[in-house]
Amino acid sequence: MLRAIIVEDEYLAREELAYLVAQHSTIEIVASFEDGLEAFKYLQDHEVDVVFLDIQVPSIDGLLLAKNLHKSSHPPHIVFVTAYKEFAVEAFELEAFDYILKPYNEPRLISLLQKLEHAGRLQPSQGAEPGGESPSQNRTVNLVKGERIIVTPCEQIYYVEADEKLTHVYTRTDRYVMTMTISEFVSRLPAEGFFRCHRSYCVNINKIREIVPWFNSTYLIRLHDLPFEVPVSRSNIKAFRQLMRL
Repeated sequence: MLRAIIVEDEYLAREELAYLVAQHSTIEIVASFEDGLEAFKYLQDHEVDVVFLDIQVPSIDGLLLAKNLHKSSHPPHIVFVTAYKEFAVEAFELEAFDYILKPYNEPRLISLLQKLEHAGRLQPSQGAEPGGESPSQNRTVNLVKGERIIVTPCEQIYYVEADEKLTHVYTRTDRYVMTMTISEFVSRLPAEGFFRCHRSYCVNINKIREIVPWFNSTYLIRLHDLPFEVPVSRSNIKAFRQLMRL
């Protein structure tokens, strides 16, 4: 069972959220706080899996508290619950699990709770045997679409493309624009599933449909479902051949 706290200075919003969590999930709310500093002190001595966090709270605002939690050795999932749309991008940069606007939309909140419980089931044990899957290997990544943060399984990503200090992320049906470099974004993907085939491209090797010889002994990669061809640079040819057993 996942353990969670609520950091929210509005009594009615705090009570409503606790009620909805209890009604629609097995997540246990172990404590609630009106004040960011009190929540921070509590988290120094208690580990939780989820923090439902308002942005406008006294003492330490939600964004500052999230920045501190993000640096911990076992950071909890941060779910921002706020009436303010304009902080979504900053919340994403802190790798927030989700960003929920008040007043609460019950179907939206139920979907979030289901994702949290699913993520909890996938979380490897901290006592895993050597050689087992590391807790730091990400199986999902947060993608931004407008004011929403979309928690996306990594296997749904086909390829990513650099655009100066931005990165375009392509799934089968959508494109997301991330406010970070391609190197920073790729560092969040599981290394065994993705290959940096070019300075400007990284590809999901499980989505490769065809490898086409190109000029100067390089290749173009054709993917399932998408018409775009991803180039392999000359500097990455040797590693690509070894990876694909060419």
